[in-house]
Amino acid sequence: MHLIDFELRGEHITLDALLKATGVSPSGGAAKALVAAGGVQVDGRDELRKTCKIRAGQVVAVAGSRIKVIAAPTAAASPLTPS
Repeated sequence: MHLIDFELRGEHITLDALLKATGVSPSGGAAKALVAAGGVQVDGRDELRKTCKIRAGQVVAVAGSRIKVIAAPTAAASPLTPS
């Protein structure tokens, strides 16, 4: 099984966009077809919604790959220097 950690830079990503961004699917159209065919699971359950929102902490399984979605580290605030 191919394990992929995907760093999420916003609040969520749609399922079809995630499959394309990770290279599991060659295009958005192919990703949508894969989901529609029932070939994708989110957190262990079959998912048929092509544009469902995937958030940090969720795991997507498809075609021998497992994608773990992790939150991107937040930028550290720069310390203020006294004037």
